[in-house]
Amino acid sequence: MPTLERENTSPPASADRPTLALNDRPLTIAGRIFRSRLMTGTGKYRTFEEMGQSIETSGCEIVTVAVRRVQTQAPGHGGLAEAIDWSKIWMLPNTAGCQTAEDAVRVARLGREMAKLLGQEDNNFVKLEVIPDSKYLLPDPIGTLQAAEQLVKEGFAVLPYINADPLLAKRLEEMGCATVMPLGSPIGSGQGIRNAANIGIIIENATIPVVVDAGIGTPSEAAQAMEMGADALLINTAIAQAAHPAAMAQAMGLAAQAGRLAYLAGRIPIKAYASASSPLSGLVGQEG
Repeated sequence: MPTLERENTSPPASADRPTLALNDRPLTIAGRIFRSRLMTGTGKYRTFEEMGQSIETSGCEIVTVAVRRVQTQAPGHGGLAEAIDWSKIWMLPNTAGCQTAEDAVRVARLGREMAKLLGQEDNNFVKLEVIPDSKYLLPDPIGTLQAAEQLVKEGFAVLPYINADPLLAKRLEEMGCATVMPLGSPIGSGQGIRNAANIGIIIENATIPVVVDAGIGTPSEAAQAMEMGADALLINTAIAQAAHPAAMAQAMGLAAQAGRLAYLAGRIPIKAYASASSPLSGLVGQEG
């Protein structure tokens, strides 16, 4: 595998390239504004150094932390709280590893206290995961609803991880969740966007941010999700397990920007026939 020098991951200078703004609104979650539409995670990195470089090059402002794994000092998570500058990065505690609604609520409370200890006194965010299935890691819709209802009552900004179920997404929105986070495909699978039709319905009907989470493996898939109109992405494995995580992180950040710009620009309609790019009138040899 060829070595990738870190300085070579920087994009070319863009001083002569104009930047367009198509009247976009910022990503706003529970009243908090973020410039980046890419969220990243902290799991599966080979080293803390790779994790730190990836967070930096991605340009992300939100990073998820598995509360249970930090609390238990699970391998790769000891010292995690000190490895990130939490004055610059907004922590998104998650309830990874929870199999029941009751367990998820308990871990969410621990996550809120952890954020406070790290200086984020007003952080009430939680990424809600209720996953009883250890093989496919698919979220439990009933447990997620139950936990979300309790956490909303307790003042949490709930970001629930769900299957791409439009009815469930709408129910969670009506319940008061801050976002919905439908999976593109199973966690860590790298299968890309396998639920495009349902995600499209969720995006169409939602009045809260839709964050596509899980399954994205390449920047092209990240761009695809944003081109559909998703408000943000959460990508962990595709970055952490890449041969060069920091470079992949930067690529994902750029893909999120490109996909968002493409969505705002408005793609051409798909046609069943060809349409010439050049006008057919006035061709050489064509009689007047």
